[in-house]
Amino acid sequence: MKKLLWLLMVPLAANAGSDYARQWPLQLETPDAGAYRVVLDETVYRQLQSPTLADLDVLDAQGRPVPTALIDPVVPEAPRARAVELPWFPLPAGRESSDIASISEIATDGSLRRVEWRTATSDGAAGGFLLDASQLDAPIHALRVQWTAGQAPFDLAVRVSASDDLRDWRTVADDAHLVELENAGRRVLRDRIELSPAKARYLRVMPLDPRARPLQVNAVTAELDAPAVALDWQWRTLQGTRVEAADKSVHYEFQLDGRFPVVLADISLPGNSSGEWRLQAREDASAPWRDVAPPWMAYRLEQSGQSEASPPQSLSGVHRDRLWRLTPRGGAGVTDVPQLRLGYRPEALVFVAQGAEPFALVAGSARAHRAEAPLGGMIDAMRAKRGMQWQPARATLHASTVLGGDEALAPAPRPRDWKTWLLWGLLVAGAVLVGGFAVSLLRRS
Repeated sequence: MKKLLWLLMVPLAANAGSDYARQWPLQLETPDAGAYRVVLDETVYRQLQSPTLADLDVLDAQGRPVPTALIDPVVPEAPRARAVELPWFPLPAGRESSDIASISEIATDGSLRRVEWRTATSDGAAGGFLLDASQLDAPIHALRVQWTAGQAPFDLAVRVSASDDLRDWRTVADDAHLVELENAGRRVLRDRIELSPAKARYLRVMPLDPRARPLQVNAVTAELDAPAVALDWQWRTLQGTRVEAADKSVHYEFQLDGRFPVVLADISLPGNSSGEWRLQAREDASAPWRDVAPPWMAYRLEQSGQSEASPPQSLSGVHRDRLWRLTPRGGAGVTDVPQLRLGYRPEALVFVAQGAEPFALVAGSARAHRAEAPLGGMIDAMRAKRGMQWQPARATLHASTVLGGDEALAPAPRPRDWKTWLLWGLLVAGAVLVGGFAVSLLRRS
């Protein structure tokens, strides 16, 4: 059914959106989400003409533009902190041994099998407890303790220590409190202990007051730091042309085939190479070259079947220029034409589902301009209400179809200035009239 709607939409959009070269039907991932985001792909970037992406918009089924805004390059959503339940072992009240290893059985992988305290109770009550974190792959930034319901109200101050060998301990939380209090029908509960991020095999939780009533523990959960988010870089590899200037200097020129938001650059040469390079860019042949990054040393070494290369160079901001130029400096060879690799992260277009479905993304125009909607405030408000992880629902691009085609890429003809022509006509008519009067006077005289 949706495919049929897309097919029916083509002639509608062709009438209202013929100022654009192509359209991409949008598939909405979540119905009735209200706001959506669509990640731009390379087919969209190649179609765009405007350096500011003004010729990019979203239309409804009637070909009318909806509120739309371009947001920063897409950053993968940060995963939420993980919670992992830890094996725990009770420690007797009133004692805090610095050498638990002597009475513990440790497996070959570092995990605890048994902690033999003859005075340990069998009902789960403990002055403190030992946690086995040997199988975790990330630092712990908090512990959440679950205890048996129905215990007498308490405010238990504890210290948390970390160790890798059960002998040497370091404090990762001092004077933390586990609390369960009730009064007049109200309850205060604090079951979470924040730690200085600790990556250790074992943790020990002990009450600061050795006379404190033992806590009947049921389970302990560790909250782990979220893993680092890897950015999804995409690259355009450009083949260059060797150009020799009048002063005998050598340059390598490249042409980018779209309005990609380039923020990284890299150089690729065959075999072993090393040298300093200067990178410049410009919009067209009539504009001057300008530096987009400081000169940097690029190298590539092949050693025992392994390749070592210099890291990509960050540019001074986002650049969407069409023409690029590399100039070799000290030590850079000029015999081989280098490849220029330009890195970017795709941007997203956020739009409000105003109007009738289906919606389509349109791009490529010499005369249409998107009206930027102030959607940043809406996104900030939604994140303040629902958390920083909130994102508009996803919309995905489908295969594009032609709208205005090449005609949309041609500048609109300049409108005739009827006022100017009228003024010139009046001036000519006035001149003829004055000339006529002059001739008439000469004949009379």
